[in-house]
Amino acid sequence: MTVEKIFLEGKEIVLVGTAHISQKSTDLVKETIKKEHPDSVGVELDNQRFMQLRSGKKWLEMDIARIVKEGKTYLFLINILLANMQRKLGKQLGIKPGMEMLEAIKISGENGIRVELLDRDVRVTLKRALILTGFFEKLRLGLDVLFSLFQQPEPLTEKSIEQLKDKDTLNALMAELSVKMPSVKRVLVDERDLFIATRIMQMHGNKVVAIVGAGHIEGIKKNLGKRADMRELLSIPKKKSLLRFIKYLVPIALIALLGYGFYTKGVAVTAQLILMWFLINGILSALGALLARAHPFSIATAFLAAPFTSLHPAFAAGWFAAAVEAKMRCPKVKDFQGLQNLESYSDFSNNRVTRVLLVAAYSNLGSTIGTIVALPYILSLLG
Repeated sequence: MTVEKIFLEGKEIVLVGTAHISQKSTDLVKETIKKEHPDSVGVELDNQRFMQLRSGKKWLEMDIARIVKEGKTYLFLINILLANMQRKLGKQLGIKPGMEMLEAIKISGENGIRVELLDRDVRVTLKRALILTGFFEKLRLGLDVLFSLFQQPEPLTEKSIEQLKDKDTLNALMAELSVKMPSVKRVLVDERDLFIATRIMQMHGNKVVAIVGAGHIEGIKKNLGKRADMRELLSIPKKKSLLRFIKYLVPIALIALLGYGFYTKGVAVTAQLILMWFLINGILSALGALLARAHPFSIATAFLAAPFTSLHPAFAAGWFAAAVEAKMRCPKVKDFQGLQNLESYSDFSNNRVTRVLLVAAYSNLGSTIGTIVALPYILSLLG
């Protein structure tokens, strides 16, 4: 169990490290608050997650069209998967994920203790992660999560959860994450450690209790007393992506190749080049939609849209295919409610909400691969 006391700048800070699916953690939170009688209690939640945790209406309020249009399809699918993995583990242990946070709020209220939310807005964290994480790190994270859908994880027990909270184990996991995905760790772990540590120092009273995930304990301790630039940590940096510029180069490159083909090879060859562009882009995008088990009309839409959307930086084939999929197989209330019970790839492809997201993601991926394949192929025909 993790309870540490720190005295800093006239403030007594009691750090309680928890696992979000552990009954022992919930009991520890309750015991610590009653024993310490703090002036205030802080929990590792932001307002968004607190409201979602308390109401359980997260999935019913989602806007599929907005998620697809803003390009957050992959991130949202990963978010759903991770949330369900945590829920599944909590079900095995007979406890609701995040119960220790709700228990801290409940006990504090019963004893007239002020409660403060310590974490950064989850929307800011996810947006910063999306912008600051490189393409290959995003790809690696996505593949790791995708492969996990086809693996049967060993069931966790209370004992194994407590072992995961061991400092050496956590340090090893953090070190591995920093090597495999340094940008992901920086945004999801290091920045939040600094943010939470700063918020703890701002908590009301001379004696405070902070309930945080055990994985944040070491980072928070290192950052206590530091003066963080909170405006910077809450800002959304401008997106600087090489892919953004490549999108503008694709139509220029294609037009140049077609112009060169027309000048050197004539109309017949130029027509063949255009046909190859349409077929390669369209077929691969349609294949992506097919892999997502899309409606035939959605597959046809991906085929027709991809050759055009690949030439326009503001549009994506997946948007149009997903819109048709949502129209042909309109998600029902039970599909939104079922988002918290997805455990396998089959579940994701059968649920009408996540199928729309998969159609968008796979169609876009197919279109991107089509562009990568088509341009060199067209160039080879001009050789």
